[in-house]
Amino acid sequence: MNVIITGTGSYIPSTVATNEGFEKHSFFNEDGSPLTNDNALIIEKFKAITGISERRYINDNKVTSEIAAVAAEKAILNAGIDRETLDYIVVAHNYGDVKHGTVQSDTVPSLGSRVKHLLKIKNPRCVAYDILFGCPGWVEGVIQCYAYMQAGMAKKCLVIGAEALSRVIDQHDRDSMIYSDGAGAVILEANSQNDSGILSHLTATYAYDEAHFIYFGESYNQEMSDARRYIKMYGRKIYEFAITHVPKAMKECLEKAEISVDEVKKIFIHQANEKMDEAIIQRFYKLYGKVAPANVMPMTINKLGNSSVATVPTLFDLVLNGQLEGHDVSKGDIVIFASVGAGMNINAIVYRI
Repeated sequence: MNVIITGTGSYIPSTVATNEGFEKHSFFNEDGSPLTNDNALIIEKFKAITGISERRYINDNKVTSEIAAVAAEKAILNAGIDRETLDYIVVAHNYGDVKHGTVQSDTVPSLGSRVKHLLKIKNPRCVAYDILFGCPGWVEGVIQCYAYMQAGMAKKCLVIGAEALSRVIDQHDRDSMIYSDGAGAVILEANSQNDSGILSHLTATYAYDEAHFIYFGESYNQEMSDARRYIKMYGRKIYEFAITHVPKAMKECLEKAEISVDEVKKIFIHQANEKMDEAIIQRFYKLYGKVAPANVMPMTINKLGNSSVATVPTLFDLVLNGQLEGHDVSKGDIVIFASVGAGMNINAIVYRI
C-alpha cells in the first residue's frame, strides 16, 4: 500500500517584520548583561549567519489553530476529497494557542479538535489529536499516518504543521529575530495503484545530554518582573548536533529506500538557519564523496523566517505549486523531507512525487 500526498496547502501571514524593525530593541546576554555592539551590527551579523532578512507574524486577532485550519482547508480543496472521509487529523505544534497580549498557552481542547471544529467535520470516526515533537513535528505526523495506513487503520489523513512563535519570543534575546509564524498542511491517501509515495522513513531522539538544548526560560532582561516564559536555545550546541546527526540520518533513510543519492531532485529541510542547513546538505553529500548540486535545497527562510513545524510543509506547497522561483518538481522525482528540533529529535522521509 503506497501512501501519497494528494493535496497541499499553506498559510503565510501578511504581516512582514523586517530586520530593521529590531534596531530599537534592547538586547541582553543570557547572564542579563546588555550586548555591547550596536544593533545595526548585531542585525548585520544575524543576517549573515541565518540568511533571514524578514519574517511573518500573524495578526493580533488570530491564533495557531485558526491558521492551521486555513492551511488544512486549502489542502482539502487541493486534494478534492470529501472532508468527512478523513480518518485522522494530526496537528503538529509546540506552544498551543497563545492569544495576543496573554501569557497562557491554551491546549484544551487540543488544536486537533479545534481544527476539526473549524473545518465543520461531523464524522466522529475522524480522530483528531496533537503531536509535540519540536520542529520535526510535521514530518513525524506524516510518518505516524503512514504507519496507520500500512496497518490498515486509515485511508485518508490530514497532517498540519502550525506555529505562532511570535507569541513566545523574548524581545530582549537576539535569537527572537529567527522565529516566525505560519502553517502548512497535506492530505495523505493510501493507494495501491500508484508507484509514488513514501519509500522510507527514519526518526531518532537524542535526550541523554541533548534534551534541553531548546527550552522555555525567563527573559534575558532581568529587570522584567512578568511571569512569562519564552523560547530559548543553545544555538552553538544545536548547530553542532544538527550538522553531525542529520546528514547521517538522511543517508540511512536513503539507503533504506535503496535510492541513489544522484536520483535526489530536492531536499526539503527544516528552515532553521541558512548556514546550518547549507552545512547539513554539504555534509550529507560528502558522506557519498560528492558535492551538493547547486539547486537541490529550496529555501524560504530569507523571507519567511523559522516557523518551526510549518517550514517543511509550507516550503513543499510553494515548490509544488510553482511559487518559489527556480525550483520545481515533477512526477517521479525523488525528494527528501528532513528536520531537526527540540528534544532533540531528528527525522527524514524519502518520497517519490
